[in-house]
Amino acid sequence: MQTFVRIVEAGSLSAAAAQLGATQPTVSRRLQALERSLGTRLLSRSTHAMKLTEDGERCFARAKELIEAWDSFESDLRGAGAEPEGTLRVVAPHAFGQNVLVGPLAGYLRRYPRMSVDWLLHDRAPDFIADAVDCAIHVGEVNDPQLVALKLAEVPRIVVAAPSVLGDGPAPSHAKDLAALPWLALRSFYRTDITLTHVQSGERHSVPITPRLSTDSLYATCNATLMGLGVSVVSAWAVAGDLAAGRLVHLTPQWRASPLPMHLVYPYARHYPAKLRRFVEAMRESVPGAVTTGLTPAD
Repeated sequence: MQTFVRIVEAGSLSAAAAQLGATQPTVSRRLQALERSLGTRLLSRSTHAMKLTEDGERCFARAKELIEAWDSFESDLRGAGAEPEGTLRVVAPHAFGQNVLVGPLAGYLRRYPRMSVDWLLHDRAPDFIADAVDCAIHVGEVNDPQLVALKLAEVPRIVVAAPSVLGDGPAPSHAKDLAALPWLALRSFYRTDITLTHVQSGERHSVPITPRLSTDSLYATCNATLMGLGVSVVSAWAVAGDLAAGRLVHLTPQWRASPLPMHLVYPYARHYPAKLRRFVEAMRESVPGAVTTGLTPAD
C-alpha cells in the first residue's frame, strides 16, 4: 500500500522507485501483488499516461488513512521519546543552506546518530508530494493555508557598500542620502525601492533605486558589493566577516530594512514522525542564534 500511494503521488513508477530507493521492476511487482490481493485493477497504464481506476481512487484514499493510522499506532507503542531513525528530506535556500543552517543541521545529526538527511538546496517552493519532501526552510512570508509554518527567527538586513563607492565623500547619515549612490538589487526582496526604518524612532523612509545589477542570488549580490559595483541590502550574517575586515562598510547603521521571517514549513497531518518532530525541536533551538551572527548595535 505504501508503494501504491507513492506511485500515485509521484506520478509514475520510475519516480516512485527513485523516491523509495528501489528499482522500477520491484515497484511494479509490488503494485501487481496488491492488485492480485484485492482482485481489482488500481491503475490504468499506457505508454504515455497513468490514471487511477474507480477502484484505485477508493483504494488510494483508504490506503493513505490506513498508513497514517498505522504510523500513529506505531509511534504510540514506541513512545514519544523514541529516538528517530531513517532519512529526512529537507529543502533549504541556497545561501542559508550552504552556510548558516549547516551548524544547526550538524547538531541534529550529532544528537540523533541513526538519522540521515537529504539536504536539498534551491530557492523555489518545494512540491512536498512529488519530491517526497518532509519539510522546508523558507525565508519570507508563507501564504499557503495547507502548510504548517513555524517561525524560527527573523533575519536582520543592513545596508552595506565597499569603501570605494563612497570615494572621498562623506558617509550618508540619513536614509534619503542613499538614493544618490549606485545600487544593486536582490530582486527576491527588493527591486526599484527599499524601505528603511530608523532603529530608535521608528521613522520609515522609502529609498528609490535604479539598480546597476539585479539578481536573485544573495551570494552574487554580496560579491558584486565587495567589487564596488554599488550599495546593497543584505542579511547581516552574510557580510559579518567582510565588515570586520574592512572590506565593506555598514552604511546608515541606524537605518535598517525590515528583517525577513524564516519559517520551517511542512504539510498538515494528523501524525508527524519522530524524525520530523525532533528536527523541528532542533531548528527552533539553534537557528535563532545562527541567523543573527554579524549584527551589531546601531551606532
